[in-house]
Amino acid sequence: MRGARIVIVLGSLLVAGCALNRPPPSEELRTNALPNVKTPERWTAQHAASSAVADGWLASFNDPVLDALVREAIEYNSDLRIAAARVDVAAGYVKLAGATLYPQVNALARGGGKMSGDSSGLSGGAVTATWELDLWGRVRSMQRGAQLTYDATALDEAYARQSIAAQTAKAWFLATEAALQLAIAKDTVLSSERLVGFARDRLRVGKGDEYDVATGVASLETFRDVVAQLELARSQALRALETLIGRYPGAAVEVPTRFAATLPAVPVGLPSELLERRPDIIAAERRVASAFYGIEEAKAARLPRISLTASLTSISSDLFVLKERNNPIVSFGAGLLAPIFLGGALQAQVEIRNAEQAQAIAEYGRVTTRAFGEVETALSSGFALDERTTILSRAIVQNERAVEFAQVRYRVGSGDLRAVNQQQLALYSARSAQIHVEAERRVQRVNLYLALGGSFEAADPTAASVSNASSTLR
Repeated sequence: MRGARIVIVLGSLLVAGCALNRPPPSEELRTNALPNVKTPERWTAQHAASSAVADGWLASFNDPVLDALVREAIEYNSDLRIAAARVDVAAGYVKLAGATLYPQVNALARGGGKMSGDSSGLSGGAVTATWELDLWGRVRSMQRGAQLTYDATALDEAYARQSIAAQTAKAWFLATEAALQLAIAKDTVLSSERLVGFARDRLRVGKGDEYDVATGVASLETFRDVVAQLELARSQALRALETLIGRYPGAAVEVPTRFAATLPAVPVGLPSELLERRPDIIAAERRVASAFYGIEEAKAARLPRISLTASLTSISSDLFVLKERNNPIVSFGAGLLAPIFLGGALQAQVEIRNAEQAQAIAEYGRVTTRAFGEVETALSSGFALDERTTILSRAIVQNERAVEFAQVRYRVGSGDLRAVNQQQLALYSARSAQIHVEAERRVQRVNLYLALGGSFEAADPTAASVSNASSTLR
């Protein structure tokens, strides 16, 4: 009866145990992490009003081959498999942290009779149970911190999926650019070969000189060197793409002969919405909250620990006669462990946890300001590249006319081959720049989609996990 009373009293203490404190709200976190950042009402690089950010950005490029490559990368990319394994590890730590919230039950048995190792003849078994009463919230804080760390890890995996999709798209555009640059360089080599042949014909009939032939051959060899460089660049770009999607890097992927589709306008939403949409920002916020519960756990560790114990024991012996009324034995009890002097270890643990929270807050500020910068940079780069596209289109038209005029002047003898070569080089540079700008427009568009936090999939399978993680502390 006395043991039962102890259990009842300590059980009442458990029910009345203190509730866990809640971490500071998001507004307070942003004030502490971003003391010098004033979030604008709209993006400064934005030219016009825009609607909310939408998912499914991959479809905007209208490229079925790219869609298939991204799906392949999501399935086979090694970095994503590592991220998924980290989520499993974090889930295990959540279970481990909460295990002591429940009674710990163990069994012990002994047998052997007269042949037992110590010749005592004793045999029997016991079942024991121990339950730590989490009066001060130490175990619950540890479990809550582990749960928030798991949420952050799951969000890291979600952002990794978006990043791999974005990297695959950018690698595809860069590989396409390399192939198109190579094609232009080969066309220029053919044009240079024709000019060299024409210069040699003029020399043979006495209308030209060795200077024209030498300059023509020099220009031809320069373009041949460019072709060799672009062959290497193309193969390297293809190998990078194949490595990303989990294939053997054999430079065997077929790329298109032109860029697909025009680029539609991008809904960019508001800067304030970015903080609740990007998985990496939400993950950083979860880590701040986890660090808060680490402090709560360290504080609670300085207080006494109270445990309930219970056991059921049965013993028999071949050498001794045991009283039947004492076998089996049922017992109840309680224990208290109070730290008195540990050399300042517990206080040092609190100080460490406080420093870890300060680090997590600073990391949240770093991730957030980086995200703002990524959006503004991608926006401004996109507008500048759009303007360059128009300028280069006009430049190509005029360079084509100039090449024609230079060739006519050379044929009629009013100009030399050097002028033709120079104009041809100018045309090649303009065409090369146009291809680079078209590729860069798509790369920056992908950077913008990733920076805004939208998903490459129309129905994002990670959206539910992100939403659940966002509401963990609400």
